[in-house]
Amino acid sequence: MSETVAFTIDLDGRRQIGLAEADATLLSLLRDGLEITGPKRGCNQGVCGACTVMIDGWPQRACLTLAAACEGKSVTTLEGYAEDPVMQRLARAFAEGGAVQCGFCTTGMLISARKLLEEEAKPDPDRIRQALSGNLCRCIGYRKIVEAVTAAAEGAET
Repeated sequence: MSETVAFTIDLDGRRQIGLAEADATLLSLLRDGLEITGPKRGCNQGVCGACTVMIDGWPQRACLTLAAACEGKSVTTLEGYAEDPVMQRLARAFAEGGAVQCGFCTTGMLISARKLLEEEAKPDPDRIRQALSGNLCRCIGYRKIVEAVTAAAEGAET
């Protein structure tokens, strides 16, 4: 049995004190301990991207990150972007463009796409595919997802 560790993180803009076993992943803490359901438990090996969250402004796999390693860090889940205009544009483009089928990959896709649009206002399709390359979709493929990110970028106020 691993020892329980207390640590503080900034989760979705609010300071949280977490209690977890020393070897618990961030994904386990978020889903099981804090009931944050945006990040999905997919492959649990860092391959599928369904558990992607932002840690200190960078997309990271929550299934590979120890919860205790997030001490003092800023963690943003899809829930933390509820009022974000870029994320709202992305979510609307995904829904309207049919870029969602089962929805399992959507959280990771949206987090990764949000980071891309933060860095590049109008990325081309090749750059979008590159930015989303760590996220797997097993339902609809990637054409509609790339089109949705393009539509969200085109919908940005200039």
